[in-house]
Amino acid sequence: MANSLVLASLVPSHHNLTYHLIVIVISAIAAFIPRYFPMRFFTNRPIPEWFNEWMKYVPVSLFTALVVKGIFVDSKYRLVVDHIYLFGNSFTVYGLASYLVAAVCVGLVAYFTRSMLSSVIVGLAVVWLLSITVGV
Repeated sequence: MANSLVLASLVPSHHNLTYHLIVIVISAIAAFIPRYFPMRFFTNRPIPEWFNEWMKYVPVSLFTALVVKGIFVDSKYRLVVDHIYLFGNSFTVYGLASYLVAAVCVGLVAYFTRSMLSSVIVGLAVVWLLSITVGV
């Protein structure tokens, strides 16, 4: 009986303020450390030019990976196969058809306008229009 009371006291209660404060402080420290040390390390040291060149491609590659995963992979990490019906014919598309059409439209708008705002608006509008008209 005494052992079960000790174990029960280790399980956090929903109303235990001390436990919640400890979790908040540990989370704050865990979020602070990876931001502080690189800033502290690179403040007084010159960053090599090759590193700056390499870092230019990181945001684009991360964004591309997220977009490609959203179009071609479902929540269970399987390839998405979509079937669309156009003019009486059935087509099999690898990926979400409406997202693929929107991605091509966004790519064209981004290439010609170089505007993030117009690209996002066009992408959202194309997905919305396809969802209400074609139902994909």
